[in-house]
Amino acid sequence: MSVLETKPDTYNPEIIIEDIKNACRNLEGIIKKTDLIYSDFFSGECKNKVYLKPENLQFTGSFKIRGAYNKIVNLPEALKKNGIVASSAGNHAQGVAYSAKKLGISSKIVMPVVTPLIKVEATKSHGSEVIIHGDIYDDAYSKALEIAKNEGREFIHPFNDYDVICGQGTIGYEILQDLKNVDEILVPIGGGGLIAGIALAVKAINPNIRVIGVEPEGALTMKNSLDNNSVCELSQVKTSAEGVAVRKPGDLTFEIAKCFVDGIITVSEQDIMEALLMLIEKHKLIAETAGVLTLAALKKLTVTNKNIVCLISGGNIDVVTISSMINKGLISRGRIFCFTVDLPDVPGQLLKISQILAEQKANVIKLDHNQFKAMDRYENVQLEVTAETNGHHHIGEIIASLDHNGFKVHRVY
Repeated sequence: MSVLETKPDTYNPEIIIEDIKNACRNLEGIIKKTDLIYSDFFSGECKNKVYLKPENLQFTGSFKIRGAYNKIVNLPEALKKNGIVASSAGNHAQGVAYSAKKLGISSKIVMPVVTPLIKVEATKSHGSEVIIHGDIYDDAYSKALEIAKNEGREFIHPFNDYDVICGQGTIGYEILQDLKNVDEILVPIGGGGLIAGIALAVKAINPNIRVIGVEPEGALTMKNSLDNNSVCELSQVKTSAEGVAVRKPGDLTFEIAKCFVDGIITVSEQDIMEALLMLIEKHKLIAETAGVLTLAALKKLTVTNKNIVCLISGGNIDVVTISSMINKGLISRGRIFCFTVDLPDVPGQLLKISQILAEQKANVIKLDHNQFKAMDRYENVQLEVTAETNGHHHIGEIIASLDHNGFKVHRVY
């Protein structure tokens, strides 16, 4: 296996492609081939031809198995005997644990306390010893390095490692095998290993294909570094997409991104929630919040009539989080409307509201008729209504109809 230098003039496309192909051979029988899925809905939303690369359907629920297995299988036998250790908020942990089990290697995984329980339990199920340590990933990382030093275990980095990067690069290779005339590939960015691998593979085969990264507004790790032309560390990260909540990219992934990534799109929390809702509703696919960053970015594209591939990077999300995100997505899309209105405390007022909502074809989900919440509780009653609606335009029509009938609406959400 060749070592990739961090100087742009040392990137040899032929060597890179051979290393990617070797990774593909290593992964035969280990990973699931995730075929592209054409999306009528997302194509219509952004006026491009959109294809999904569903790594959320991978055996471990994310792309991370690719890089982890390629790294571990390439270790010298002496290092394999000593065992391995890794730090992760979830998906890399499962990739390492699954790979170690397949190869019969002892493994320890350090995970921060914020790691979703579903990811902790899944990692344990593959036979790894899980150590919960620290409030954030950086704390878990430091602990894993300590274990590596004290126990002689090999540390498996989640992104800043050439073998790991080549493993992730197999995704780019597969995409071009399935869709040779792809114009742009959208890739989520955390520490940068995924986009580094895909960019290396794709640019080595066809430099004209654009590789675009996507980051949440609360974790602009790579964008901040590229804007400053050096690896920078964020003072904090704040995003629901915990899979990309990384403060600092790798030096190797940064150099590759600087040379081969064509741009970075930033998305809001609202964008992420809407994308998750639409993926579930239109494609019946479950993804984690980091996994739908690329779908959230589609509305930010300035091109049309292009072949766009969106990488759905993972699907490890717990049911409680799904419920919360769906509700927020429904609100964001104008599919749920909650409002209050003060009614005169006389018979028939609730009936009038109900009739207006029925005429506007709004489906009432919840009613709260509360005298004690009214501005003037001796003469009025506050009614809070939650209704199922059909978008923001529909909500506007409902508000206009209520106003026309003399009811002043206070929108809750």
